[in-house]
Amino acid sequence: MARETDDLVSEIDEVREHLASTIDTLIDRTHPKSILRRGLASVKARFVDETGSPRFETIVPLVAVAAGTVAAAVVVRRLTR
Repeated sequence: MARETDDLVSEIDEVREHLASTIDTLIDRTHPKSILRRGLASVKARFVDETGSPRFETIVPLVAVAAGTVAAAVVVRRLTR
């Protein structure tokens, strides 16, 4: 009987530790700073590879689209004046 009680106490302690760990993980995942950190890491991964070198295959098209958008806005603005 004492053995069963000790086993139950041990099992409850294990479950409690696992639950505490799970709650800590959920709190970390939902913390605004953690969300921001993951988002920034995701954006950085798109523009910089693992070695820290820029990913030109991603950067060049983005710069081209931005330059095209600015050029189009300038042309439209000059035509409407």
